[in-house]
Amino acid sequence: MEVCTTIRVRYKETDQMGVVYHGNYFTWFDIGRTEFFREFNMEYGNLEKVGVLLPVIEANCKYIIPAKYDDEIIINTKLVKLKGVRLEFEYTLVRKWDNALIATGNTVHAFVDRNLKPINFRKKYREIWGLLESKVEIG
Repeated sequence: MEVCTTIRVRYKETDQMGVVYHGNYFTWFDIGRTEFFREFNMEYGNLEKVGVLLPVIEANCKYIIPAKYDDEIIINTKLVKLKGVRLEFEYTLVRKWDNALIATGNTVHAFVDRNLKPINFRKKYREIWGLLESKVEIG
């Protein structure tokens, strides 16, 4: 299942060339991922409260066309892999007014505890795992 989140490019997100600074795309991926969890009543802050952390262990972005100040951007986020201690999200960033593809990317995360040790999330949180598993979209 894909979750769509709309943001507007703020002036502070642009660089001297007048386009969005490349590092900000990863912030947008984070926004999309946070909203993905929120959509299914799994706010990330609640996971942290019970000692579950999801650090990024891999992040990629392919820049296609630049985003600019005041563009409305749709962040499309989907969970594409859930296996063992890892989960992977894919993202597409689309400019709202013309549906132009701005960037694509993915992030891989690990389920860890507060000591950054891998945990068996599937075993410990079966209900949440089942919900996540039902949201995996392959292809």
